[in-house]
Amino acid sequence: MAAFSSWIGSALEYYDFFIYAMAAALVFGKVFFPAGDPKLSTVAAFATFGVGYVARPLGAFFMGHIGDKFGRKRILTSTLLLMGLSTFLIGLLPTYSQIGIASPILLVCLRLLQGLSASGEQAGATSLALEHAPDNRRGFVSSFSLSGTSMGFVLATLAFLPLSALPDQALLSWGWRIPFLLSAVVISAGLWVRRRLPETPVFEAEVSRHASPDAPVAELFRTQTPDVFRVVFGALYSVVSSIFSVFLLSYAVNDMHIPRTRMLLLFVAMNVVSLAVVPLWGMVSDRIGRRPVFAVGTLGSAAFLWPTFWAISHGDVLLACVFGFVVMSVFYSASNAVWPSFSGEMFATRVRLSGVAIGSQIGITLGGFAPTLGAALLKSGPNGWVPVAELVSAAAIVATLAALTARETHNVPLDQLGSACAARTRSCPT
Repeated sequence: MAAFSSWIGSALEYYDFFIYAMAAALVFGKVFFPAGDPKLSTVAAFATFGVGYVARPLGAFFMGHIGDKFGRKRILTSTLLLMGLSTFLIGLLPTYSQIGIASPILLVCLRLLQGLSASGEQAGATSLALEHAPDNRRGFVSSFSLSGTSMGFVLATLAFLPLSALPDQALLSWGWRIPFLLSAVVISAGLWVRRRLPETPVFEAEVSRHASPDAPVAELFRTQTPDVFRVVFGALYSVVSSIFSVFLLSYAVNDMHIPRTRMLLLFVAMNVVSLAVVPLWGMVSDRIGRRPVFAVGTLGSAAFLWPTFWAISHGDVLLACVFGFVVMSVFYSASNAVWPSFSGEMFATRVRLSGVAIGSQIGITLGGFAPTLGAALLKSGPNGWVPVAELVSAAAIVATLAALTARETHNVPLDQLGSACAARTRSCPT
């Protein structure tokens, strides 16, 4: 039940997050940031995508405190409501041609609320799944929280797919609003599921012993600061996803003139395959460890993104599909599968949600601006994408080094995670 709740909640919340990414790539530059230079409009639209990440580190401190002091379930319900409301309101926004500069300002404000919601969602779902799972299946069970993000991408793409076939005038005037307004239905379903899920046993045990810290964030930095920084740099693996799902989509459609429908179908297919592959990688990590699976995922993703860019820059859709599947459905799925257990297992129960939220969201925030930086780095010509691929490779190497400096935790009992002895052995006294 915990795995399903994490999966469905993440899927529904990230449906909202990803429809914004697609709208930023395909629509928002023309609707909210009309300018004489199409590249400047695209950079501005990508910047609003990145703005959602600015709220994440700030929100992580608040959400982490609430989740470690009052429970995982409360955070997960609150984040779902906040995401749904802000996404629905984006669908009602007037355009730049209707109210001028107030339009992009309101868009940025609502994007900040989306980011605030996302700051607690992933850490809450990770902590909840990890703490409900048997010790020998934590990688498998917790992988469903990020498998759910793949489903959210599928739902978002399916919502945009029929709209992408509309004439530009219809898409830009009313078509793009439909997926945002549908979030009201999507979030209602998620709330129904999450209200039925019990709090985790280890958190309830801490409450019964009156052991919940009064200031979880302060305790986190007093006892586990190095682990927070490991999570920050490890989370840079997300650059692969933000470049692929936002920048690459825009590059293929707007620069290389590959049909929108074809690219969206490709994205749907890749994420459908990922739904099956992610739990398999989680099972592998339960057997051989988190670090090797994560490293294979980050380095493999960065390596195969190069031929993916090359294929798109030459208009070879078939090769782009093949390499795109290798990047997202095979290698990135490995990193995604391991990240919930790997990051969550670095911390003790008392500060787990704070540690995962703060570390992950700072790192993911840096990754969130990768599409903006990529748009600025993109040069003209068939090899203009090379600086963008170099950016992804650098981020992947940093993430890999951060992971390899962490202790291996797949065989450490839950009650010893985050303790000093957990770094040495699983036979410490309880």
